[in-house]
Amino acid sequence: MAGNKKTRAMPLTPDELLLHLKALGIATRTAHHPPLHTVAESRALRGDIPGAQAKNLFVKDKKSRLFLVSTLEDAALDLKLLHQAIGAQGRVSFGSAELLDEILGLKPGSVTPFAAINDAQQRVTIVLDAALMAHDLLNFHPLANTRTTSIAASHLIVFLRACGHEPLIVALPRQKI
Repeated sequence: MAGNKKTRAMPLTPDELLLHLKALGIATRTAHHPPLHTVAESRALRGDIPGAQAKNLFVKDKKSRLFLVSTLEDAALDLKLLHQAIGAQGRVSFGSAELLDEILGLKPGSVTPFAAINDAQQRVTIVLDAALMAHDLLNFHPLANTRTTSIAASHLIVFLRACGHEPLIVALPRQKI
């Protein structure tokens, strides 16, 4: 099985991703900053970057189907109900750092829908929260947590489709407070 682990090409760098977006005719703006691993760190250090700030979860279901879920940074998702909204088999759990690296070429703290470009086998379903997609401008790490890239919501869809990923846009369940 070890021979199957390296079936994908080397993951793109942030600069290669940005060049790819430009080649697709997608305008972006990228801010550089110290590494950000959590939403709290992001709020404290990102400065004034316009647009909706996102948080991203890499999860798997009981059948080992993989999902990358993007939502608003302050969304309190109900993880016990998430599987129903995204079509997962049984409740989801977080994917390991090793699986994240193997499939998407990412390190924890850098999860982003831009990683679809590294998922040539389309093993990951990209899930976009409808509340996030209601914003015109979205912000994600461009494959590394030392930058934040702003992209129009409509252009994110164009990018994902160009990578062979038809995103699932759904209203994700929130915790009841």
